[in-house]
Amino acid sequence: MMQIQPGSGPTALRILLGSQLRRLRENKGITREEAGQTIRGSESKISRMELGRVGFKERDVADLLSLYGVEDEETRTVVMDLVEKANEPGWWHRFSDLLPSWFQAYVGLEEAAQRIRTYEVQFVPGLLQTKEYARAVITAGAVGAAPEEISRRVDLRLERQSVLDGDNSPRFWAVIDEAALRRPIGGVEVMRGQIQHLVDLMNQPNITIQVMPFSYGGHAAEGGAFSILRFGDPELPDIVYVEQLASALYLDKRDEVDRYSEVMERLCAVSTTPVETVDLLQQIMTDL
Repeated sequence: MMQIQPGSGPTALRILLGSQLRRLRENKGITREEAGQTIRGSESKISRMELGRVGFKERDVADLLSLYGVEDEETRTVVMDLVEKANEPGWWHRFSDLLPSWFQAYVGLEEAAQRIRTYEVQFVPGLLQTKEYARAVITAGAVGAAPEEISRRVDLRLERQSVLDGDNSPRFWAVIDEAALRRPIGGVEVMRGQIQHLVDLMNQPNITIQVMPFSYGGHAAEGGAFSILRFGDPELPDIVYVEQLASALYLDKRDEVDRYSEVMERLCAVSTTPVETVDLLQQIMTDL
């Protein structure tokens, strides 16, 4: 029925499971309202399940499989095993008191992605930050937070970075506005260390860094930062993530994703090449 990719996290598995349940329902011509009644729920509950935005109760999934005419025991076992895996807490669960729900979803998707493309305007992307730079960014944004909370937030950010290491690491492609690299967050020494870290990361085969230079002027992404995530399983659509002050947008409609993808392609075309990136980073360190 479905292929589970190695390393797929619970967030991606919930989306896969929801997608499979939606297809089974539609193949039988059953409405969400009818399915909701079967599991003693509502049409909106079925919608949330099919979008992978909630956990799954084994009883509900078993009842839905029966409603959809799935009687083959082997097929039912595959789906029920997936329910168990999708309900397992992610590694970030121990940081759940620090993470708003709208960002927990992103961390889960980030872990499951095969390719991540991101454009940043104000900061170095979180996956590329040094510990000192991360601490400076987090401290500035968490006014009044206790030192131990700051430390845990830094630990969370550094642990997220492990997604870029290992055999199943995603292809990470970042375009960073030059303004973010010239803003001395944390002071000159912290910024020097951060920029040297970017130079070092350019040696990793799965990481590409480009810079949108001041010299180019206006460009296609003046609306702000965003990320586009692609997954190895064809059941999972590309997702555009746009973070706001106290919430985030997750866009997966084809026309929305295409629009952001076109902007990203234009950004990559006019930003520095990898060789030029290293030269510019070294120039910025000299300027600092």
